[in-house]
Parts: sequence; C-alpha cells; structure tokens
Amino acid sequence: MDNRRYHITTFGCQMNKADSERMAGILDDMGMTWIEDPLAADLVVYNTCTIRDHAEHKVYSYLGKQTKRKHKNPNLTLVVAGCVAQQEGEALLRRVPELDLVMGPQHANRLGDLLEQVFDGNQVVATEPIHIMEDITKPRRDSKISAWVNVIYGCNERCTYCVVPGVRGVEQSRTPDAIRAEMELLGQQGYTEVTLLGQNIDAYGRDLPGITAEGRRQNTLTDLLYYVHDVPGIERIRFATSHPRYFTERLIKACAELPKVCEHFHIPFQSGDNDVLKAMARGYTHEKYRRIIDTVRRYVPDAAISADAIVGFPGETEEQFQNTLKLVEDIGFDMLNTAAYSPRPNTPAALWDSQLDDATKSDRLQRLNHLVSIQAAERSQRYANRIERVMIEATNPKSPHQVMGRTRTNRLTFCKGDINELKGKIVEVKITEVRPFSLTGERVESLVRV
Repeated sequence: MDNRRYHITTFGCQMNKADSERMAGILDDMGMTWIEDPLAADLVVYNTCTIRDHAEHKVYSYLGKQTKRKHKNPNLTLVVAGCVAQQEGEALLRRVPELDLVMGPQHANRLGDLLEQVFDGNQVVATEPIHIMEDITKPRRDSKISAWVNVIYGCNERCTYCVVPGVRGVEQSRTPDAIRAEMELLGQQGYTEVTLLGQNIDAYGRDLPGITAEGRRQNTLTDLLYYVHDVPGIERIRFATSHPRYFTERLIKACAELPKVCEHFHIPFQSGDNDVLKAMARGYTHEKYRRIIDTVRRYVPDAAISADAIVGFPGETEEQFQNTLKLVEDIGFDMLNTAAYSPRPNTPAALWDSQLDDATKSDRLQRLNHLVSIQAAERSQRYANRIERVMIEATNPKSPHQVMGRTRTNRLTFCKGDINELKGKIVEVKITEVRPFSLTGERVESLVRV
C-alpha cells in the first residue's frame, strides 16, 4: 500500500489530457492519493507538450521550483512525461539531473512498471518506440459527463513544421471492439458524451486488417462511428483531430445520418496558399479544402466548423498570407486556433534559412485574429432566439447561479440553474444573448434527458 500523494500538471492537447487521466488511474491503483497542490505532492508528473516553444519553457520554469524542493526532500519523485520527454530523452536528465523518470507518450500506460524501477533506486528514461498495449488502465477522469476515448495513437504524416510524428511515434489503431467496450463502460458509469481522439483520427484503421468484398478498406473511422453509435447511455459522440487529406464524403454522410454524432467538425487547414501548403507537406490544396467544407455544409448545413492555422511559415510572402485571409473570409469559421510559426527541434522547416522575423509574424497573427473575431461574432448571430439542446457540465465560475454546458455544435452556453439537479443532463435553452464564442439563454422546459 502506497500512501504517497501525487499531482499531475498537463500541458497541450486533448491527447495529453487523456494520457494524464490514464496515468492518474494507474497512480490511484498503486494506492496513491491525488493532491491539488503540486508543491505539497510526494510525486509530481509534468505531462509536457512541445508543439510550441512557449509550452516547453513553461515546463522548465515549473521544474525549477520542484528541483529546489527535491534538494530539501530527496524522497520527492519527479517525472517528466509526454512530448518534451520524448524529444529530449537523456538530454533532459543532463539538464535537470534531479529527474527520476523521463517517459514518452507511448509509455503512458507503463507508468506503474517504470515507477517500480524508480523506487528500486534507478533513474529511468523510457523513450524507445514500443507497441502500445491495449489499454486496461482505468483513467481517473476529470469530468463525470464527457470522456476522451483514444482510438488511434501516433501519426504517419510528415508535415515539415510538426514534431508530433517524432514524439508520438507511428500510427497504432485500437480495435473497434476495445473502443466499444470502453464506451459501454462509460455509458454504464453515467457518462453522456464521448470524444474519440487521434492525432490524425481520419487515418484510423489504416494499420488494421480487413477489406470488404467491394475492395473498400474496413475499419475506417466511418465504420467505427456506425459500430459504436448505439452504445447505451452515450448521447453525444465527437471526434478530433481531422486531416483534410483523409476527410471523405462517406465520413461526412455518416455524421449527417447518425443522430448522436455532433454537428461540429474540426478540420485544420494551416494555410490558404498552395505553395505554402506544399512546403508544409500537407498533401492537399486550398481548393480541395474548400470542397470539403462545401460538402460538409451540403450534408450538415448548420455544422460548426473550426480549424487551425499557422501564419509566418518560413518563406511566406504577404501575398501568400493574403490567401490565408481570403480562405478564412470565404469560409467563415465558428472558431479558429491561430499561431505564429515556431521552429521546432528535429523538423525540416526549422533549418530553412527563409525564417520570418518576429515582428512580421506577430503582425500577421494580429490581423488574422481580428478577422476571426469579426467572423465568429457574425457566425454566432444564427443562434439568436433559437432553442438549443445544451449538455450541462458545470457551474459558471463567474456566476454561481448559472450553469454552463455545450450545444451540439460545441458552443459554450450559460443559463440559470442548479448544477446538482442538472449536471450531465441535456436541457433545452432559448438563446437570448449572443457573443462571438459563447451564448446565454433561458431554459424553456423540463429536462430533455432525465
């Protein structure tokens, strides 16, 4: 029985959040207890992200406080997990010798075994590529309503700016049966929403066997959606993140046909210029991207569409940046995650001598964000006076008399209510106030789902 207290700090994407929940589940099983304060924990895990330079620096500043603690308390166990761990490996130990365990994302469900080695007095680095075993850990999930379910790990794409394939390894799909079993358990535990996760989720199943009589590959993401759609208790299904290269009309059609699949598509485009897309090795043109969005809107007219975009990629001219602005203007996104290009270690683009200066990148980012906020406000107008089905998740931190949840299109919505009565329920809300990224309304009837 282990009476240590642990804390996990998570940086970065949804995949990292899901990994942290699984690691917390392992630590719970080992008899440890979660504690809110990282400076009072006996075991501290930083689950790191390397997609941006900023996230990496943050980890080192957090580690500084912990290494000081460790000098006073040698029994403190320090773990760096995730993408920075994978990228830096043993170099991380040279930089921060106080660390006990450095482990890449592929090793998340081996945390228990690795810690046993640490408790035996070893300093451990686990970054070698491995086959991710089917996950039998029981995650300690942050939410009691909405759950992440990994369907595919890793990524086989080779975008020239991206560290993910290097740190998360090759694509490994879980079997449809394993995914369905996890969802069935979630339904029994009272969860109402599941987000299927993959770094490149449309590639799901490429590494699994199976071809249909017509010669079509089985076990695609589309097949998976049909297979898990009727899991009892699960009312809403979402998936992320998509890649335009693999986003098919058959998948869009499935989303239109399956009532539990939410009308929200997150499809990163990164740039609106074909030459920049080619330099990024994205494998599609802006014309193809536009056709995908047209198809989505044909099948699911009210769908919310969000995306990711990078400005200031090496060599990007003002004219090429204008093509990105034009794409954004033409499509009208509900939400856009924007970033100025940041050179990442071990990526081709970081070595090119056509890097743009920070002032140019910052200026372009500002101009893009300005356009996005105008568009988001316009897109939000369609909700005015509409009745939306909102799944209630929590109390509004700014107003204790209000609860908050999300529409099927993933729009944050506030209304009056008691969280004890409404948590996890789907309620109908008439929208009375519209903002660019959130809504406020009044409940119009009793609970839709009790």
